[in-house]
Amino acid sequence: MNLEQARHNMIAQQIRTWKMLDQDVLDLLLDIEREHFVPPAYLNLAYAETAIPLGHGAAMLMPAQEAKLLQALALRKSDKVLQIGAGSGYMAALLGARSDHVYAVEIEPALAALARENLRRCERADNVTVIEGDGAAGWPDQAPYDAILLTGAVAEIAPALLAQLKVGGRLLAVVGEAPPMQARRVVRVSEDDFQSENLFSTGIPSLRNLPPRKPFVF
Repeated sequence: MNLEQARHNMIAQQIRTWKMLDQDVLDLLLDIEREHFVPPAYLNLAYAETAIPLGHGAAMLMPAQEAKLLQALALRKSDKVLQIGAGSGYMAALLGARSDHVYAVEIEPALAALARENLRRCERADNVTVIEGDGAAGWPDQAPYDAILLTGAVAEIAPALLAQLKVGGRLLAVVGEAPPMQARRVVRVSEDDFQSENLFSTGIPSLRNLPPRKPFVF
């Protein structure tokens, strides 16, 4: 399989049909080779219009979904970014290429290790820190953030996540239950005010997080 041709076909046949207008994002998708973040068993699907299983209940999103989310965040090179759900590290690599630093929180230890290794091997780890933990309520240790991205769907956006945004910061999450889900961008316009906008309909797997602890019974 000619992966380079498949990468160009992905741009022409998938990404552009989703009204992708940011040329920097398109160039980035060509530059960062997605096949290095795909499990070997799915190598032939690296640029297919499908989600790719990673094990442990996780999956890489479809390429067009990744591109749309990246475009909607409108990152700047000075931004500090929080990503919830590192997966194989591919989205973290894309985020890192457009920002100052990315903190990618991954709940599954095996995937956190995989993401670190993929980023290191592809020389994308210099400004990406993969953290093993449950980031469903954010990661306050490094807050506040200029941008927060959830790579799993949620029923609603946790207030604790919004509290970790800088004024002027953006949070992007897929909200609701299929069908339909909405990609929602929330901007913190002041300490107490937030503006929310639904950008497009889509569907992705739910955010993985730890089950609630059972209360201790004497």
